[in-house]
Amino acid sequence: MYGDLLRGAWRLSGSNICAALNIRWRSFFIPSLRWKGASRGKAPEAILASLLYGAGWAGGLVFVIGLFTSILIALELGRLVWQWQVASGREPETTGVGAVASAIFALLGLLIAFTFSGAASRFDMRRTLIVQEANDIGTAYMRLDLLPQPARGELQEIFRQYLDARLDAYRAVPDRKRVDAALARSDVLRERLWTDSVMASQRTSSTAATMLLLPALNAAFDTASTRLASTKEHPPSVIFGMLFALCWIGALFAGYGMAGRGPRNWLHALFFVASLTMTLYVIVDLEFPRLGLIRVDAFDEVLQEVRTGMQK
Repeated sequence: MYGDLLRGAWRLSGSNICAALNIRWRSFFIPSLRWKGASRGKAPEAILASLLYGAGWAGGLVFVIGLFTSILIALELGRLVWQWQVASGREPETTGVGAVASAIFALLGLLIAFTFSGAASRFDMRRTLIVQEANDIGTAYMRLDLLPQPARGELQEIFRQYLDARLDAYRAVPDRKRVDAALARSDVLRERLWTDSVMASQRTSSTAATMLLLPALNAAFDTASTRLASTKEHPPSVIFGMLFALCWIGALFAGYGMAGRGPRNWLHALFFVASLTMTLYVIVDLEFPRLGLIRVDAFDEVLQEVRTGMQK
């Protein structure tokens, strides 16, 4: 039976699918987008990020529409396979279909649960790192008071510029060029801040400056690096691939099973497709919390408050 299901799905042309859905091919047309960084050899999650980065909110909309449409097509494809078997004079086999479909959906549910849990955990970690960076920067800035003038004033000014560059990088998303430029500027200021702080600590007679200031600066820089690395931490490529593949396979079997239970019920079909689409979108949105509806931008206010406390 499963061979018939796959062969039937292969034989059905796109025009037949669209005819069954009572829509034309051009209703599926979505203007092409230029995916920045989506070059050959990139992992699927990197391509997905490139789509969202390169197109902003439009990328998320294209993702939702494309996912919804593809799952709906897979659902309808399963129904058309059933109808094709009936039209060819063959009795559609139902033995074992329910068991296989249940196993597929159980596996899909397990994968969604683990992926969603991981995405939520990484989302919380990114919010925690924002607060941690604000605390570390605030501590390091206050410990500049251990240095005498004029070194203290010069380093405070560099520190303010460094934090401004960090804030600019966060606000520039999804413009990758502006993000990269702001991060490059912050790297230069970080090196200058560290070098000048070491030299100023060596010139002062107070050991407290060396013992307290330099470790605080190091902690602030380490947190910034950890936070940057966390933005690139996502599930392996195979997880995304399995997640989408199981959705389509599950929809195919669901459509096949629903075909043997009477006329098409669009309400049930749309609820099924919408549920899967929303779940997968939320997972992706949690993975890229500066590009969609779920965001961490509000936590940047903590850094902004630290900047305000620096007095210019």
